[in-house]
Amino acid sequence: MSSIKPKIFITRKPPHHVLENLKAHFEVEVWESEDVEIPRDHLLNEVQNADGLLCLLTESIDTDVLDAGRNLKVISNLAVGYNNINIGEATAKGVMVTNTPGVLTETTADLTFALLMATSRRLIEASAVLREGDWKTWSPMFMTGMDVHGSTLGIIGLGDIGAAVARRAKGFNMKIVYHNRSPKPVLEEELGIEYADLDTLLQSSDFVCVLTPFTKETKNLITLRELKQMKKTAILINTARGGIVNEKDLIEALSEGDIWGAGLDVFEQEPVPIDHPLLQFSNVVTLPHIGSASIQTRTKMWELAAKNISDALQGKTPPNLVNKEVLN
Repeated sequence: MSSIKPKIFITRKPPHHVLENLKAHFEVEVWESEDVEIPRDHLLNEVQNADGLLCLLTESIDTDVLDAGRNLKVISNLAVGYNNINIGEATAKGVMVTNTPGVLTETTADLTFALLMATSRRLIEASAVLREGDWKTWSPMFMTGMDVHGSTLGIIGLGDIGAAVARRAKGFNMKIVYHNRSPKPVLEEELGIEYADLDTLLQSSDFVCVLTPFTKETKNLITLRELKQMKKTAILINTARGGIVNEKDLIEALSEGDIWGAGLDVFEQEPVPIDHPLLQFSNVVTLPHIGSASIQTRTKMWELAAKNISDALQGKTPPNLVNKEVLN
């Protein structure tokens, strides 16, 4: 039996215990920086001799990477989404692709609702007023925002995270409508929510939460047409993926007062340039893609991503295999 260990390349430094567990069974190389994305040429070079690749959403795992990774058996993505990976090409080459669902559902739902609250009650703007010394006196209409309780929440994409957001909204006595590829009668019964077509949802909701996966079908799902159907008092929340909402159209809608505000955790280009127009609106709360960013959840994601790659390289079926057809 060969004593040569399979080789894993990891594109960002993992927690110490995760790294040590992998090193017990595999030869492991890591891009050590926690603040700088791995250069493209370095990724292409390292993947050449790797049996497994543990990567982030920030890396494009396209045909060039898959061609370079001629020994690759598995790609473990540290995320639920995997739109950064060419799944079809990976499958054609017999490469397993895995993700990290489940462990980040509740944490992302927490952040989604926090972003909704922060936008509606102008928390970031109000804090800035205080810190900059602009609070002169109490005034009845000073820093007034929009009520959350008793309002209507429209959820686009009723997956696990969407359902978790709906459960939180029930505690605020919100009426909830949702749009999904197909109705979910079991969740409708459980949560007391209603299915609606997209136009009806947009027209009736005080808050519109985008929680659908990023696919060819959902790219630019929200354009100026959809934004103009929303109430002028409505707020758009996106914690799914940049690109589902057309940013150019959102900028126009905000400039023209077509909607009241927006809360964004994701963008078409990440990291966002400091001069990005969306950063200039006082009625837009912007976050640096921190939906799942709790210490507990990010640690669980690392552990699950490591288990996925470890199982695959030890001849087992990983628990979160995306392209199951690769086993045929």
